[in-house]
This record gives sequence, structure tokens and C-alpha cells, in this order.
Amino acid sequence: MSRHPSLAGLKLVLGGNVFGWTADRDTSFEVLDAFYEAGGRMVDTAEVYSAWVPGHKGGESETVIGAWMKDRGVRKDMRIATKTGVMARPGDLKPENLRERLAGSLERLQTDYVDLYYAHRDDPETPQDEVADGFAALMAEGLIREAGASNFTEERLRGALAAAKARGVRGYGVLQNQYNLLERADFDPDFQNFCVANDIVMLPYYGLASGYLTGKYRKPADFDRYPRGATLRKYEANGPALLAVMDRIAAECEATLAQVALAWLLDQPGIAAPIASATTPDQLDELIEALEIELMPDQIERLDAVVAKLQG
Repeated sequence: MSRHPSLAGLKLVLGGNVFGWTADRDTSFEVLDAFYEAGGRMVDTAEVYSAWVPGHKGGESETVIGAWMKDRGVRKDMRIATKTGVMARPGDLKPENLRERLAGSLERLQTDYVDLYYAHRDDPETPQDEVADGFAALMAEGLIREAGASNFTEERLRGALAAAKARGVRGYGVLQNQYNLLERADFDPDFQNFCVANDIVMLPYYGLASGYLTGKYRKPADFDRYPRGATLRKYEANGPALLAVMDRIAAECEATLAQVALAWLLDQPGIAAPIASATTPDQLDELIEALEIELMPDQIERLDAVVAKLQG
């Protein structure tokens, strides 16, 4: 991990998408306090969080995190990741746009640098050498410590790394794609092997499949009860078979389903730490406790086997 000093020692990244949305300022501060007290040191956010909420314009999460760091005086202890370009508009990753958007994030975060700055989505219209130069300039000025790619395909990440190498600059060192027990297409074995071989660290999002792997979506009515339920109906047919195996493993480990899902992630090659969100300190406690669980090889095999059967 010497290439990634900002990620050294990480086992969990706190997702900041809920801050200023389903967790108000006071609750967000409570969760962040609990995370810090438990030794957590990295928070993931984005300029777009939470623009999807009526009356919001984006930047609400960054604003809450910045206010918390200033109030608690902990910026020097924390590692902050944020992202730009989620709309994937042509030119989003041009150097001048990267610089402008980063300036807005730094202002909201009340800091003069971020530890990790992601391209939230690929920008296929901007030449990859220009993108590489843009991120490299921000690193050279100390405005960002490392660059990351989110929601990239293997082909495009390969191209980005080749462009950076040709320019003689540091390329993306971190990947953030969706990856969990049920969703593996965005980090398939070939992509995983490529990242491991090239020292690209994976910090997966939706490690709990947007909450499905917590086990709270058991009956048809459950999908109507929660805000994300409608998007999770895609798991209604195949998900229960996986949950049944997870139930048995959770009982063997005296753990929750969420803890089993995160423990599985931590066992995967190339995964530095999953990203997971909490809207209460109690939820955070459950996530922290997952770091102490070590699944046995046969338990990993049983989880993989049921998923392979479902994906058939």
C-alpha cells in the first residue's frame, strides 16, 4: 500500500451520501463523532450529494462534513474523498472544469485539499491525456493527494492509465465501482485481476446492495415500506436464496447479515475497504463490528456458490 499512503490502515470508509439528506445536521454530527471515536478516519462524499432531493442543489453532504471537521478541529486527522462529473456531460473532466468544481468542493468542505478526488463518471469526449494532465496538475499543487475513477469500465481505466504513463504523470490509483454479493458485473474477475496487478485499490460502493443485504426486505410489503424499496425489487426473485445462506452463516458467526456482507467484501482480492453509510450511531456500531468478523473458507465458498447458481 506504499503507493496509497492516504489509504493505509483503512478497513471501512464512511459513506457521506446520507448527510444533509436522510440524516440531518445534528444526526450527521452524531454519526461522524461516533465514527471518529471508533477510529474511523475516511469519509466519502461528492459534489452532487444530495441534488436529487427537492429543494437541494448538491453540496449538502460536503457542507455538513466541512462544518463538522471545523467544529471538531479534526481536519488533519481525517481523509476526505469527493467526486465530480456524475452527469457525464462532455467536457466534465476537462482540466479547467476539474479545477473549478474542486474549488467549490474545497469551499464547502472548509479545507484547502482533499485526500482523494474522483472522476465520478467517465468523460469519453475529453481526451484522456487532457484528463490525466488535469488531475496531475491538482496533485502537483497539493490540492488533491490522489486521483480516483468511479463507475469506469476496465477498458476505459486501462486507457486512462496508459495516457497517464505516456504523459509521465500519476494516473488513477483508486477505483470506486459497485460491488457486493449480488452485483459483481462492474468488478468482474478480469477487472479485479487487472486492478490487483496494477496496484489500483478498490473502494466499492453499495456494499450492502442499497440495504437489501441487511435482510430488511423479506416480504413484498417491505419494498413499499422504505424509500429505496422500488429500486430493490430486482432482487425479489433471486435474493431470498442468498439471504437464506447468509442467515445460516450469520447464526454461525453470531453476526448480522450486514456484517456478513461486509466481511465477505473484506476477504476479496484488491478490496481495501468497503464504503458504507449509517444514519444513526447504532447503525454505525454494526458496521464497525463487522471489521472483527472473519469468515471461514467454507462460508465464503457457500456464499459464492449460491450467487453463482443464481446468476446461472
